[in-house]
Amino acid sequence: MGPERITEMTEQVSRLLAVRLGAKGHDLETRVSSRARVLPRKVRKAARLLAEAERKAHAPKVARQLDTRAIEAAYATCRHYLEPLGAGDRLRGALLNLGSSIAFIFLVVGGTLLVAMLWSGMI
Repeated sequence: MGPERITEMTEQVSRLLAVRLGAKGHDLETRVSSRARVLPRKVRKAARLLAEAERKAHAPKVARQLDTRAIEAAYATCRHYLEPLGAGDRLRGALLNLGSSIAFIFLVVGGTLLVAMLWSGMI
């Protein structure tokens, strides 16, 4: 596992923290600190492990000593907790999308019927 992969993981967890929990800061460590009370201990510990791994990953000798299984497990723990949050918003968005699609279909069918009635002389 290279430093690019670790950076990608930390960026995704950091983005999820910002989007789902409104965490403030520019990196994972500050975002975890800003929302530390909201996160469960297990998730907080996993996120801090990811942040520490990101710091160490840029030194080649130290990067070889990182426990990739622990990093992958920490990443999975963070994603497992953060991704389901905001499900209500996603459901609301899906329902609005469905409603707008149905409204568009009614508009097209109604317009087509109106044009057909005008053309045939019924109106």
